[in-house]
Amino acid sequence: MERDQAEAILSVLEQLSATDREAVRSFAEFLAQRTGGQSQRSAPVPAVVPAPEAIPRPADEKVVAAVKRLSKTYFMLDKTRMLGVTSELMTQHMVQGRDAAEVIDELERVFETHYRELKQSEG
Repeated sequence: MERDQAEAILSVLEQLSATDREAVRSFAEFLAQRTGGQSQRSAPVPAVVPAPEAIPRPADEKVVAAVKRLSKTYFMLDKTRMLGVTSELMTQHMVQGRDAAEVIDELERVFETHYRELKQSEG
């Protein structure tokens, strides 16, 4: 990361509450995990797409925890393809104050839609 970028990020972080800084850190860790800390690459489509792992949604789940749960549930998906919409939903929750349950519902639809598309391309 360039020094100017790091300074800009730190400047923004300093303006946030401790809770929001923790949310940003968690989200950054999620992004790094999705890409393995490297540039984004597409995962190959498996010949047979496995079924999602059934992980129940806990009551009062946080948005970052939901993204992690859905990533484990839909382990076969290339998360980089969903990064834009996932980031947008996280931003809507963290910055704009959109309700967590509503954002999680939409995240579940996004993951399920991408899974259905992968199943359709199975071959």
